[in-house]
Amino acid sequence: MLSVGLTGGIGAGKSEVSRLLVEHGAVLVDADRIAREVVAPGTPGLAAVVEAFGEDVVSEDGSLDRPKLGSIVFADPEKLGALNSIVHPLVADRSRALEEAAAEDAVVVHDVPLLTENGLAPLYDLVIVVDAAPATQLDRLVRLRGMTEQDARARMAAQATREQRREIADVVIHNDVPLDELRRRVAEVWDELTRKAHAPR
Repeated sequence: MLSVGLTGGIGAGKSEVSRLLVEHGAVLVDADRIAREVVAPGTPGLAAVVEAFGEDVVSEDGSLDRPKLGSIVFADPEKLGALNSIVHPLVADRSRALEEAAAEDAVVVHDVPLLTENGLAPLYDLVIVVDAAPATQLDRLVRLRGMTEQDARARMAAQATREQRREIADVVIHNDVPLDELRRRVAEVWDELTRKAHAPR
């Protein structure tokens, strides 16, 4: 089995690359999706969040009120740390379980937005960074996600720099290109990943 960390700046097109890798046969472990699952209604994760932050962070339908929780934690590093100490171990446990359930020769791709920021590169056999020019990222965030330019720039500035991401990369996939070209590059990378997954350790 080959454990791959996949990351990239906001708007770099990481989701598209993970989708293409899944098309080739990768097992995807999506940290963002798991982070939502572990605090779904009725979970011990949600109960722990409510205990730490109060009933106010629960919507009328019983789900976590993310905007409300976000407004509390992003203004206070200590509270953000408290939230992360609840959610991160649950995400790690679930990710590990999904990886262990994969076939022996599988390529398991962990889609981790903050891989660089949280120093997680050593957890993986190999790290892929999806890279795009800041102008491309900004254009995608404004045009495709409807963000204001100011908001998009702030979100980009809050993440690791392009250089920091490249430093931890074993493989860089440039995504300032048309989709056909991206498909070709992902196919090349996939061949390399499957070779490594099948190689004797």
